[in-house]
Amino acid sequence: MSDLQDPLPLAQALIRCASITPADAGEMDVLTGALETLGFAVTRLRYGEIENIFARIGTEGPHICFAGHTDVVPPGDANWAAAPFSGEVRDNVLYGRGACDMKGGIAAFVAAAARHLADGAPKGSISLLITGDEEGPATDGTVKVLDWMAKNGQVPDFCLVGEPTCPVRLGDTIKIGRRGSLNARIAIHGTQGHVAYPHRADNPVHRLVRALAALTAAPLDAGSTWFEPSSLQLTSVDVGNPATNVIPAAARAALNIRFNDRHTGASLTAWLRATIAQHAERFDLDVSISGESFLTQPGPMVDTLKNAIARESGVEPKLDTGGGTSDARFIANFCPVAEFGLIGATMHQVDERVPVDELRALAGIYRAVLADFLA
Repeated sequence: MSDLQDPLPLAQALIRCASITPADAGEMDVLTGALETLGFAVTRLRYGEIENIFARIGTEGPHICFAGHTDVVPPGDANWAAAPFSGEVRDNVLYGRGACDMKGGIAAFVAAAARHLADGAPKGSISLLITGDEEGPATDGTVKVLDWMAKNGQVPDFCLVGEPTCPVRLGDTIKIGRRGSLNARIAIHGTQGHVAYPHRADNPVHRLVRALAALTAAPLDAGSTWFEPSSLQLTSVDVGNPATNVIPAAARAALNIRFNDRHTGASLTAWLRATIAQHAERFDLDVSISGESFLTQPGPMVDTLKNAIARESGVEPKLDTGGGTSDARFIANFCPVAEFGLIGATMHQVDERVPVDELRALAGIYRAVLADFLA
């Protein structure tokens, strides 16, 4: 087996690049070298501070794309069993920031491609969309690469995102959708005054409390076929008033809504605005939508992925839409997409790690996926 057919050496090399968003730290050079060795045509795409890669081998369909990210979150201040950017193996376990999320997944897919290509020129095409801006603002990464792909005739028939999706056992979960995410900041304005003379003031705290009570009084929905119920969570209530005898001029709150396919960011924004207006005449509402909900309906492509995973892992995968957001929310606007990768128990934690056997098993699963899609 060549070095590139074993995911461990490449995973170690990637981990040794301290690519905390937005830093590249040599990451894309390492990956470019590996892919060009396999015969991929690699296009480097830099937007702002972010380094991205689109690499493809083959020119015909079917075209399957693997999407992932090389950037990582900081290692934190706690002591690690092995240095966070050492890529050290201890007791057959690979340690390092990104081992799980998701440099290990990228290395496993490259190894799968290397094994597939070792059998001869592939039918169809294999590509990789790799960004350095998934853990950060996600504005100069996958979104812009997708636009470039669309303009250059590189949109795939199916995309597999290698995020760690399995909670317990490798093979147990495929993500076929994700909830949307909306953040809102509310500022309700009143009239400052003395607490002893409330008739001369307009207390914004009272108005804010009533508005928040209305927003949280009932569930947003009871869920849908593939999604759990939407969730509104208050994340901050702030007046910043040090005085005990002053009614403040303004009161603020922040909230997040993780929403299913019964809603859109626009419909929820309208609902927030209408509900707050029932309790306050003067207010500001600032909404940011980091992603809409999306779903890849089960069908032939999802079945192909599911069957390949089951055959190779011996585990029947569950189709799921839970968890946070990922770059799949952008890809869904261009082609069918699903997510499958390592067990995610240690991602973003101190001592992030993956058993070497699990890493190699994932490469075997990805190889089976390639074989079935490109049969």
